Amino acid sequence: MNTFAKDTLRLHELRHTSCREDILDILHHQDSALSHGDLESGLQERYDRVTIYRTLKTFVDKGIIHKVLDEEGLRYALCKDVCHSHDHHHDHVHFKCQMCGKTTCLDDIHIPAVKLPQGFSSTEMNLLIQGTCPLCSK
Repeated sequence: MNTFAKDTLRLHELRHTSCREDILDILHHQDSALSHGDLESGLQERYDRVTIYRTLKTFVDKGIIHKVLDEEGLRYALCKDVCHSHDHHHDHVHFKCQMCGKTTCLDDIHIPAVKLPQGFSSTEMNLLIQGTCPLCSK
């Protein structure tokens, strides 16, 4: 088992499975968020759709990964900070390149505070900026 997967699973008190290890390995080596379909392709049909979905849900619930919403749907990225199920914070901006299609976490740019009207409460915020990434700008 790779060290990153082993340490991550142990830190979040999760049992080791080959699917969990493989998904963590793929996400660890990516610089952009991946969809369920991207992961399915990368795993080359070693696991069924439901197993991948359940693994992703467990990782989101435990604070290992966070959801990224763009116009194509849901994507997943590793949390850069150590998050936990009770303290899951990823209030940063996401950037979608219109040329290459990659969605990237901009960890150093935080979503500004939004004051909601009385009676509303938020559980999650997403901010997606679209444009051209540095690699495609060249």
